[in-house]
Amino acid sequence: MAFTAQALVGSSFVAAVALEDYPIAGGQAARYALAALVMLAIAGFRMPRLTRPDVLPLLGLTLTGLAVFNALMIVGVEVSDPASMGVVVGCVPVVLAILGPLQRGMRPRPVVVAAGVVVAAGAGMVQWTGAAPVLLGVVLALGALACEAAFTLLAVPLLPRLGPLGITQWATVMVVPMLGAWALLVEGPGAQRLPDTSELLALLWLTAGVTAVAFLCWYGAVQRIGPERAGLFSGVLPVSAAALGALTGSVALNPVRVLGAVLVAVGVTLGMVLGSRRRGPAPTLTA
Repeated sequence: MAFTAQALVGSSFVAAVALEDYPIAGGQAARYALAALVMLAIAGFRMPRLTRPDVLPLLGLTLTGLAVFNALMIVGVEVSDPASMGVVVGCVPVVLAILGPLQRGMRPRPVVVAAGVVVAAGAGMVQWTGAAPVLLGVVLALGALACEAAFTLLAVPLLPRLGPLGITQWATVMVVPMLGAWALLVEGPGAQRLPDTSELLALLWLTAGVTAVAFLCWYGAVQRIGPERAGLFSGVLPVSAAALGALTGSVALNPVRVLGAVLVAVGVTLGMVLGSRRRGPAPTLTA
């Protein structure tokens, strides 16, 4: 499930090519509005009822993981380059390998952290172009990294009650007014327009594959195997993007990218195999 989720998200970079001339914020708002309708239909046109403790984590993961993350990545790419942003954000497996257990009052498992480092290194090799990093771009990338981690970690306490479907439903609903306000402020009402055929197809794919299916798979994986091991599959995203880019002719494969993909596979495999072994009760942290 985690592999499927990240592979689908990786395909968004190919879809984004068709949306180069489409208003960014408006397109994101339309994407999530359509996704919210899809999720509502999947749930039989019912929304799970929220309790007071649910509201803040849901708002937090929606604001950080969807709205602010997109804004930081867009601005970061403008002041820096996609590769530099991707290399920093690609460290999310390490962050989740450390913070995931700590969130549950447990010690991080060294083998999973090490696997996360291998995955992050491989993901960086897949994306790195040799361009010199820009300080502001690095700062924005670190912010995007924090938002990406929050998107997963804030969902952990919600999963037992709301499940992957409920979280995805509420997240897609909540983010629409956030992105709508962003579109009006940044792009203005005159910037919005109906998409042409290729743009519409790209938006539909982002809605169905990259949002609805990917979110359900991702949160399902987090619920089943925990955020630290699910996070290892974040390295699949740049590999998927590079592979699809190579097929469409927008990305040139080279030995470094191939080696990076191999490292991602090795890191994920080691983390899943060795990280699943238990040597008795997991130690808990004490004050």
